[in-house]
Amino acid sequence: MELIDTHAHLTYPELSAQLPLVMADARAAGVARIITIGSDAVDSQAALALATTHPMLACTAGIHPHEAAKVADGDFKRIRELAADPHVVAVGEIGLDYHYDFADRETQHWVLVRQLDIARSSGKPIVVHCREAFPDCVSLLEQNGFRNRKVVFHCFTGTAEEAATLAAHGWRISFTGIVTFKNSTELQAIARDYPADQLMLETDAPYLSPIPVRSVRPNVPAHVAHTAAFLAELRGVPLEELAAQTTANARAFFDLKS
Repeated sequence: MELIDTHAHLTYPELSAQLPLVMADARAAGVARIITIGSDAVDSQAALALATTHPMLACTAGIHPHEAAKVADGDFKRIRELAADPHVVAVGEIGLDYHYDFADRETQHWVLVRQLDIARSSGKPIVVHCREAFPDCVSLLEQNGFRNRKVVFHCFTGTAEEAATLAAHGWRISFTGIVTFKNSTELQAIARDYPADQLMLETDAPYLSPIPVRSVRPNVPAHVAHTAAFLAELRGVPLEELAAQTTANARAFFDLKS
């Protein structure tokens, strides 16, 4: 069995400080690849440094909406340069967050659109963070030519109607440990029926540890195996089939050669 954790933050101190152990535990759990995610220009550079050092890793480069208020023009230049590196397999995580509103919405929109231009010109997929901003996020993606392009909404926790919109656009959903939580009944219904060829798995480590390790901190990429097992049972398919499908989806989406 082979799994891919498509979204982890290995630059975070609680994971980077024990990275050899984190990767060894992931391999023991069947995780073949981990995508470590950039959240601003500096963090994206650090993610690339990890990916160039460890063959198990690939990375993304992007500016998270939480960081939008701090961005400078030089940051976009750096993200564009990073996106050209073959170890950088997507632009992200980018998007909109209206829950915390750490940056005003006009600024968030501007930062997102600038990065959509980088993704378009680089030909790289995008990893989207969208919280309480679904209509605006979808609208900006459509306006900037991303319908039927490679888009994944990471850590999806939206409604069935929103999931249907994503599926209709040919976009992917990535599920975290949240789907295993007992009160996630609507999300579980979505995960049960979402198109198999658009389904991916992630941990969002160091956050969102799944059941049965929900109390474990930090979350680690090895725990994606618990989410995979839960989804396989939920969808009524063998774990090996679910693992093979989600791994194939991730390899195709991020253009992973190994």
